[in-house]
Amino acid sequence: MTDDLKNQRGYRVANTFVPARPLEPALYLVATPIGNLGDMTLRALETLAGVDVLACEDTRVTRVLLDRYGIVNRPFAYHEHNADEAGPKLLAALEEGKSVALVSDAGTPLVSDPGYRLAQMAIEAGRKVVPIPGASAPLAALVGSGMPSDAFLFAGFLPVKDKGRRDRLAELSKVPATLIFFESPHRIGATLAAAADVLGGDRRACVCRELTKTFEEFRRGTLEELAAYYHDDRVVKGEIVLLLAPPEAEEAPGAVEVDMLLRELAATMPTGRAAAEAARLVGLPRKDLYQRLLVLKGENGG
Repeated sequence: MTDDLKNQRGYRVANTFVPARPLEPALYLVATPIGNLGDMTLRALETLAGVDVLACEDTRVTRVLLDRYGIVNRPFAYHEHNADEAGPKLLAALEEGKSVALVSDAGTPLVSDPGYRLAQMAIEAGRKVVPIPGASAPLAALVGSGMPSDAFLFAGFLPVKDKGRRDRLAELSKVPATLIFFESPHRIGATLAAAADVLGGDRRACVCRELTKTFEEFRRGTLEELAAYYHDDRVVKGEIVLLLAPPEAEEAPGAVEVDMLLRELAATMPTGRAAAEAARLVGLPRKDLYQRLLVLKGENGG
């Protein structure tokens, strides 16, 4: 970059310097790469170069990204340890009519970081909040895992202690969606073992490691297989996203089974109550079961 451009707001792509445009006052939530710096979007670059205030989780990490694209902007630290002090300062900047961008160390802000508190404060104060989408570890893991993506639940980190971890897995065991967790490489073995015990060893899972980086890995298998692979003796490095497949759908009972259930229930309770209880057990409409029970009683002569 030439000296006359060194202090000019803008960004550099393919050795071309692009001047930044003024941005309207708002809180910009900017996604950054989760590993590969080439995953930065042009809109995100323009935003980081053009905002009046740039808040980040770690100034050293963000400085690497800014230097990569020739962005001249001084990052301001905002993280869980100084959020109570730094948050009001950023909100004050918004109230002064300045543009403020927030980035995390990697990925989309507000996903497992304190950024949601700042966003809540801005919204409550009537300030505009603008998402600048981009890289996201949970979504990258989902699309690369081969797991069902029509419904999914990002559940963050599981509890560190074994009992809390197992209780949380039990709570989520029946959720009809792919479950997505962040996990530490030091705990992945214990987490997989607990998941196999709670959810069953046959449940499919995928351990995604070092996404978008040089040693990116997707290891797929059953929970039993993965728990055996990531035994406590195995040294695991890098950031991990764990995905668990939805539970297998329970087969709906057939007409014969439903009729048997209705007869059993009707033998000890009134028709309406028997139909309601059957509806709860088999998941069919109470009205339909009530009508069916009347037919069965008619066939039996009362």
